[in-house]
Amino acid sequence: MMGVRWLPFIDDWVVPVWKFINNWIPVINLLFAAVIIFLERRNVGVTWAWLMLLLLLPLIGCIIYIFIGQNLARQKVYRLKPRMERWVREELEDQRVAIENETYVYHDPVVSNFRHLIYMNLLSSVSPLTQNNEVTLLTDGKRKFEMLLDKIDQAQQHIHLLYYKVGNDDTGRRLIEALTRKAKEGVEVRLLYDDIGSLDISRKLLLPLREAGGSVYSFFPSKIPYLNFRFNYRNHRKIAIMDGKIGFIGGFNIGDEYLGLNKKIGYWRDTHLMIYGDAVHRLQIQFMRDWDVASNQTLSFEPVLFPEMRDVARTAVQVVSSGPNSDKQQIKNGYIKMIFQAKKRIYVQTPYFVPDEGVLNALRIAALSGIDVRIMIPKKGDHRLVQWASYAHIGDLLRAGAKCYLYEKGFLHAKTIVVDGEAAAVGTANMDNRSFELNFEITAFLYGTDVASRLEVTFERDMQDCTLMTCESYDCRNKLLRAAESVARLLSPIL
Repeated sequence: MMGVRWLPFIDDWVVPVWKFINNWIPVINLLFAAVIIFLERRNVGVTWAWLMLLLLLPLIGCIIYIFIGQNLARQKVYRLKPRMERWVREELEDQRVAIENETYVYHDPVVSNFRHLIYMNLLSSVSPLTQNNEVTLLTDGKRKFEMLLDKIDQAQQHIHLLYYKVGNDDTGRRLIEALTRKAKEGVEVRLLYDDIGSLDISRKLLLPLREAGGSVYSFFPSKIPYLNFRFNYRNHRKIAIMDGKIGFIGGFNIGDEYLGLNKKIGYWRDTHLMIYGDAVHRLQIQFMRDWDVASNQTLSFEPVLFPEMRDVARTAVQVVSSGPNSDKQQIKNGYIKMIFQAKKRIYVQTPYFVPDEGVLNALRIAALSGIDVRIMIPKKGDHRLVQWASYAHIGDLLRAGAKCYLYEKGFLHAKTIVVDGEAAAVGTANMDNRSFELNFEITAFLYGTDVASRLEVTFERDMQDCTLMTCESYDCRNKLLRAAESVARLLSPIL
């Protein structure tokens, strides 16, 4: 009897749906394939990864492409107010002409060694070099969070925060309480978080801040509950600005785990910067652009948002942003240029090592040239598929003579590159295709020995908490793990 009762359901629903899948999904996938090949013109690796997914797993591939496959490079996501655009372009043009004519004055002679990288970042990311900066290096979550709260408490005019994740936990509550107090004092508070990254954040947590006059928005929110057609394009930036003078940038989000309070994860090793100086103005511009997208409220250019700084003239900084709205891949190209300029050593820390062929070849050539290339990744990752892909790529560099260190003290989340102790990059971008092409990222390129030498010392100190992976130990991996890594490597362009 039960079987008889199910027959109408099967006839009326299951059979038609199955026929639709068999008849139309291949056609739909063929159209998607045509779009990928002829209209989007992505790089070859990404194109083949999508074609393989659509061909081998038609239904699953179709669904995945609908949700995460759209290309934002053809969409105008950002806009600038004409007055701000003129101000930015005028500053850029003056510096461009000076660098081209070799009349630009570098406060530190070492910085001039990287003038070609500076010039590239200047044009591709609309990011002039700033030399009037004082940079504090932060590698511990508790210290970073306490300094953030301290600078929030000192703010008098405005507080702008953008984080990929704001946790619905004790750390998140402490931040919201601090922002609420400042909003009640009359300070303009604006908080922006990523809708997917902060998936567990609650209205109840944010309500006191909103009632106190603070403004809160999420980036690319779901217009339909539990359905986000921009799921794959997330704002991975971490920016904090107080009064346009103090800025924070780096890998730490807001949550208990980033303070090492999650027993399952353990100690969280990350790298962040606190900046006082003109580079904060570049952070401010990026925040204003992201705020415009999320809130549809364009912040006008006001002198109070870009105050004059006292002269510290210590560290040269360029703040570079990239995202899926552009095909320039500014941060990735900056990494490649840094790698090719290395003469002695390259230190890389990243939680996910899934580079494309351009970055991988640059590192391989450096290692084959006798340059000391060292890559540090966590021994235990938080995403198994990405961890497999990381191991697959590490093998190429080991055979070229690079060294790989597996961090064991906890989870390594730092995103840093240091070259010759003279230049460095610290930001939110991992060494993977997701950061290079799919996420909205931001990175500070730092020139001169001041911060770069400190980052080298930090790397060498972290080596004491690592296991060195050798070619022998790498080749001893079991066959099943090697097979998994090979599959993960094929999918790495869309991980």
